[in-house]
Amino acid sequence: IISTSALKTVGGYALASLYFLKNPHILHKKKQTAFYCTHISHRGGCGERIENTMGAFTHAVEVGTEMLEIDCHLTKDGHVVVSHDENLLRQTGQDVNISSLNLEELPPYREILEVTFKTGVCTGSDRNIALLEDVFHKFPHIAVNIEVKENNSMLIEKISDLVKKYNREAMSVWASVDSTIMENCRKTVRQTGHLLNRKVTYLSSSIRLSF
Repeated sequence: IISTSALKTVGGYALASLYFLKNPHILHKKKQTAFYCTHISHRGGCGERIENTMGAFTHAVEVGTEMLEIDCHLTKDGHVVVSHDENLLRQTGQDVNISSLNLEELPPYREILEVTFKTGVCTGSDRNIALLEDVFHKFPHIAVNIEVKENNSMLIEKISDLVKKYNREAMSVWASVDSTIMENCRKTVRQTGHLLNRKVTYLSSSIRLSF
């Protein structure tokens, strides 16, 4: 025999469950989405312009990209530059590392550059290695995915400082294939952007991301 109090308890629980089922926002705060991306430009639009240059970024934005995917390294004199490789042999023809050169010593890209993730080449009038700060300054409303390839605390801190300087906390995504680097980013970054636990290769305009 079920007591009256037990029936009341079960009934109250059932009514409460039904109420919260219909009104989930009371218990669970709705996620605030910073941005959606359906068009992401890998290496800033490599394949249509020379990868990771301001010319490539400008073209990508003009054709409607919603996120620039870029890679960053640190020069000898402490500037954060945008380049897929630390060693510049493939991109410039000179077998030198970015970390061994000052900003003004960086060589220009080759006139015709192979697209390494698919068959083809890219070219363009802009052959200069770009500064991350210039990207943030010129495209304040475009989301940027920053891949960090070196476990370099100074590089990570300088990127974080630029994210803060240009108020891009909600528009910046940090990524790396290396979990150790991601952990370093997590410790340094905190509130200065979104973190991806693994690298996502953005080759298709059909990918949709929300942050």
